[in-house]
Amino acid sequence: MRGYMPLKALDHVNIRTYRLAEMVVWYCNVLGLEKGPRPNFPFEGAWLYLGDNPVIHLVAVQRDDLTGSEADLKLEHFAFSATGLDAYEDKLKQSGIKYQRVDLPDFGIVQLNIWDPDGNHMHIDFKISKGG
Repeated sequence: MRGYMPLKALDHVNIRTYRLAEMVVWYCNVLGLEKGPRPNFPFEGAWLYLGDNPVIHLVAVQRDDLTGSEADLKLEHFAFSATGLDAYEDKLKQSGIKYQRVDLPDFGIVQLNIWDPDGNHMHIDFKISKGG
């Protein structure tokens, strides 16, 4: 099936949350996303946009709606690429946002690993010159 449907880009990530309002504020403040239009689904949620693309879909759930391991289900991580490493790292520091920096010079990237209020892990990748 290789080559049948070449992937072009990540469309969106869907995250269930018990804290919809807090998550919206976090993603907008920390990642610079904007809350935008969303279809009239029969459940509460929010779509957060990067430019014209709704890249984060948040779905509000109640703790009672989920049972067993489903209640603790977490996404391991997702990633964005970005520019402006120094300015973004300064923003994280000034905001008191906990993060981990991983320098991968052999691959030409620096990763800034962060976690949203529900503990979902993501990293923001910044291209640097390979080998240093």
